Amino acid sequence: MTRIARIVQPADSNSQGTLFGGEAMRFMDEAAAVAAIRYTHGSVVTAHVDAVDFHHPVPVGALLEASARVTAVGRTSLVVQVILEAEDRYTGERVTTTSGRFVLVAVDDQARPRVIE
Repeated sequence: MTRIARIVQPADSNSQGTLFGGEAMRFMDEAAAVAAIRYTHGSVVTAHVDAVDFHHPVPVGALLEASARVTAVGRTSLVVQVILEAEDRYTGERVTTTSGRFVLVAVDDQARPRVIE
């Protein structure tokens, strides 16, 4: 399991003072890539994003943690489940805010699919 964390900044937010959906997806894609790179020991590219669900808004100032786990492996691709959790920095209360599945492909130096060993 890969975990990465950050603080939601004002530049990450929309007019409601909550995290842009696109920023959430970018952070999730980064976590998925780290998990896939660790698994494949090489470069990967995102091929497909499936079933991203937004459960709760994330306010500016919240601590945001992405947890990414490889759930399936094919010949050249793998599926990574990613869950975002927001943590209130004053109370420590955590809530799942976003979840989704990412399909990544292992690639060689010429950006061609390579077999995952």
